[in-house]
Amino acid sequence: MANEDISKLKIQKQEIEGYSKSRKKITYAIIALILAIILIALFFNGFFTPSVEVQAVTVSKMYPSHAFTLLNASGYVAAQRKASVASKVTGRLVALSVEEGSRVKKDEIIGRLENEDVIALERQASENLNVAKFNMQQVQAELNDATSAYKRNQELLSHGYISQADYDAGEARYQKALAARASSDAAIRAAKAALDVARLNIEYTMIKAPFDGVVLTKNADIGDIVTPIGAAANAKSALVTMADMDSLQAEVDVSESNLWQIKIGQPCEIQLDALPESRFIGIVHMIVPTADRSKASVLVKVKFIDKDIRILPEMSTKVAFLSREMGAEDKNPLTVISSSAIIQRDGKKIVFAIIGDRVRETAITTGSSIGESIEVTGGLNIGDRVVVSPLEKLKDGVRVRIPEK
Repeated sequence: MANEDISKLKIQKQEIEGYSKSRKKITYAIIALILAIILIALFFNGFFTPSVEVQAVTVSKMYPSHAFTLLNASGYVAAQRKASVASKVTGRLVALSVEEGSRVKKDEIIGRLENEDVIALERQASENLNVAKFNMQQVQAELNDATSAYKRNQELLSHGYISQADYDAGEARYQKALAARASSDAAIRAAKAALDVARLNIEYTMIKAPFDGVVLTKNADIGDIVTPIGAAANAKSALVTMADMDSLQAEVDVSESNLWQIKIGQPCEIQLDALPESRFIGIVHMIVPTADRSKASVLVKVKFIDKDIRILPEMSTKVAFLSREMGAEDKNPLTVISSSAIIQRDGKKIVFAIIGDRVRETAITTGSSIGESIEVTGGLNIGDRVVVSPLEKLKDGVRVRIPEK
């Protein structure tokens, strides 16, 4: 009985094979369905559609002044008032109160040389002057006495109370007193002059700023030997280099063939590479009356109307020479694109913005035209890329490629 019950529990081989085949069919069907969905999705997303080659431009920022710019030139910012400050005498530098970037006032002491020797000479000259003044007092007393005696002798001689010889001796004494007074006056003047020289030598050891300005470079340190010539070994001539920041101008080279478009007082717009987001108003200050034959250009100096502490000497600059003065509305930048990137569709202005490897049809609003560009007031941002000269058959979502230059 037990053996019969066990035999009834056995699974037939045919049933197992049928079940396995059924599961395989279901699996294949699911896989086929998934593949079909993927293929349909790729088809509708244009995966099987070949990409269209297009040209692209970037939405950029432009200033209105570009519309009335006659020509552009490049150059550098230069201080028209610049000095290498040195001493008038040779000595060891014992004090330095400035560094690069320090702002100084005219006649402010920025450095000092050792001056104990000249201070001693100044004291000596001062005492010599005192000696000369005391000698003057003695000489003056002698002159007063000689004058009184001379006048008495004149009176006595007229009455015959003294001889002519006594009178002549008194007159000689009076003349000698006058000469001593003149000599004493000269000695005092000489002593004063010597004192002035001594004080001037002390002044020469005090290195002062020649004008209001900013220190650009520091060329010497405490302990260096400073000399006005600078030819001695291990000696420094210029203590510092400084510039008057109010005298900064843009110096640019203008081609000789374009010089006729420039005149003194002409309005300009100045841009510095170091400050790309800023524009500065300027005017033509000078056209240097000589040409550079190697570059066939003439140096033009443009004065800054707008002052800014960020403007520094030797900054590279670009100058736009304008046909008219800039108004308040010309100072704000505009968002622009090439007018060839815009098409009309259903009464709207359309561009094809490039996002990844596809284009998106985007409606925009526009403003004024600036040359071959047009202002965009809505729908795009600076830095966006759009298709230029778009094909009419170009549609939203189409895959595109930009040829490599």
